Amino acid sequence: MKQKQINNNSINQIMLILIIILICILIFKNLLYYLPGFLGAVTLYILFRKTYFWITEHKKWNKSLTSILFILLSIVFIVFPLWGMIDYLVRQISTVANNTENIVRQFNLMKEYMSDKPLLKEIDLSDEALLAFLQRLTRYIPSLLNSVVEVAINLVTAFFVLFFMQVHGKKMESYIYRSLPFSAKSKNEIWNEVDLMVRSNALGIPILGICQGLVAMLGYWIFGVESFILWGILTGVSSIVPVLGTMTIYVPLTIMTLAAGHTMNGIGLGIYCFLLVGGIDNILRFTILKTLGNVPPLITVFGVLLGLNMFGMLGLIFGPLILSSVQVLIKVYGNEFGKSTRDEQELNV
Repeated sequence: MKQKQINNNSINQIMLILIIILICILIFKNLLYYLPGFLGAVTLYILFRKTYFWITEHKKWNKSLTSILFILLSIVFIVFPLWGMIDYLVRQISTVANNTENIVRQFNLMKEYMSDKPLLKEIDLSDEALLAFLQRLTRYIPSLLNSVVEVAINLVTAFFVLFFMQVHGKKMESYIYRSLPFSAKSKNEIWNEVDLMVRSNALGIPILGICQGLVAMLGYWIFGVESFILWGILTGVSSIVPVLGTMTIYVPLTIMTLAAGHTMNGIGLGIYCFLLVGGIDNILRFTILKTLGNVPPLITVFGVLLGLNMFGMLGLIFGPLILSSVQVLIKVYGNEFGKSTRDEQELNV
């Protein structure tokens, strides 16, 4: 009985794919430190893509100079504001941390207030628990200092890679498009999903954080919270925290206000934050954020958890993208190998 032999062409194809995968793993492993920079460049490329091509193709601007212009705009409108906010937060938090007497007094007031309240009294606020928390917190300080240098290096990497991605954008896209072994329909679905997730998260998350931070800041000022600007910024930043979100800031502030004896302000602050700070999340998701991309909440929540563990802050963008890619790849599989595809091929025959 004659046995069927494997086609040499198939063996060569498999060997080539394995070599490509091994080389990619080797490159990925040794350039992992610069991965946030590459991901940042991809994010900015997708955000600027349409405008850049319109300016260079329709207005006939020089590609290199236009790319440099976009990089300078990114520095002015993204890097400088972030640097200013971080500098302000570091100075304010250092000032608050140095006032140990006030911290201890506020903590004791809150512990006394919570000691006889339902549910709140179950929270462990003992000295041992506080010491353990502070010890865990101090472990992150060295990594935080190192991350400052890492962020600076990856910013330079992002802008360097972005320049070449934009200048050679059409060639790069054409090469990637031809390299993907899928039908035109599947390629378009992959691109649309990538574009949707990057835009919705890169624009949507900052918009949501800024709006919630400003609304919270106004409420803290109205109800007499000290350092309301600092707490407003921290509330905006906490909007990225999955599930709990801004509650991680305004709930402790409400309890501290009540513990200090300002009952009416505490009640008013709690109601204000619950209705407005929490409610603006839903309002924005059904208005501005929906126009950017109607991303399912579950993908956003679990994608953020996944992305933060993998990529740090840029995981806010690429975590949901990785999670949603499973759904896209299933669609691609259906397009390429599904029953309907086989039926169409049989009809064409």
